[in-house]
Amino acid sequence: MGTHVCRKQIVRWMWRWSVCPVAVSRGYMPFCSTQQKPHQANPSPISQLTLCSLLKMGFSETQAKEMHEGATKSRGKHVHSVLTALLLLGLNPSSILKIMQKCPEVYSLKGADLQQRIDHLRKMGLVEGSLQRMISRYPKVMLLPVKRVNMVSRLLREKCLFTIHQATDILRDSPEVLEQDLSKLEYKFQYAYFRMGVRQPEMVKAKLFRLSLSELRCRHCFLEQRGLYQTPDKKGQTLILNPPLKDILCVSEETYLVQVAMADADEFHVFRKLMAREQEEEGREDEYSSDEELEEDKDDDEDDDGLHRRKRHWNTGYKKDRK
Repeated sequence: MGTHVCRKQIVRWMWRWSVCPVAVSRGYMPFCSTQQKPHQANPSPISQLTLCSLLKMGFSETQAKEMHEGATKSRGKHVHSVLTALLLLGLNPSSILKIMQKCPEVYSLKGADLQQRIDHLRKMGLVEGSLQRMISRYPKVMLLPVKRVNMVSRLLREKCLFTIHQATDILRDSPEVLEQDLSKLEYKFQYAYFRMGVRQPEMVKAKLFRLSLSELRCRHCFLEQRGLYQTPDKKGQTLILNPPLKDILCVSEETYLVQVAMADADEFHVFRKLMAREQEEEGREDEYSSDEELEEDKDDDEDDDGLHRRKRHWNTGYKKDRK
């Protein structure tokens, strides 16, 4: 019902705006004017977004000025169609302004591309309400091509074995995963699954992918060192009762220390520094081992080339002998 009324308002606004064009000058913007320059036959797309049109979209005077200023700075050529797509999505002017403040790159989008990405997210199961919250919380999702969204969704379903519904919930609650490195994303899942013994439903419930891998390891290993967490055996059994993953991840550091780890902040900060140093050393060791592998591969290639040359020489001599 709300979407239908919104569409009727947009159509009414577009009709009014078409009979009330506004001439735009650089640096000054009249609110509503019916005068046009006689020789301005094809105004630029940015000049079509006027304060008058923004007011009729529902923006307040202050919001309209800020919106027009941002559109002018970005030099977007399709701002009018972008705003229309966001209004049709059901977002109100205040939410749209906040989205533009968080992610000014949205001004430079094409309306058709934005609508295609919104439609694709709908097909993936992001229904009304969830889609609006996702875009409001993480506007960068509108900048990502459909191919990238499909790659992350496929990784979650095929490599991490989440169900379609679980993968959709992850994208809705943690849209940041769409920009993360796929190998690191998979490693975070493997750490929680194999190292901590957590299964997929609990990961989704705890919003696992909102937390960085380093913070996940730090909180888990700190509990493990204090004897408050144990990796389950092959049968999924432990000698102690592990705290739920959501109690470890979905709380502030202060709550985690008081209610879960039962430790003071100084002790945890010292442990965090030790963990950071350990990870740094692991990174250097990985770089050293990768360099050694490259050198070995190079030596192997050189040996193969030498052997290949010798074989060619033997073959040539053998042919000469037969002649």
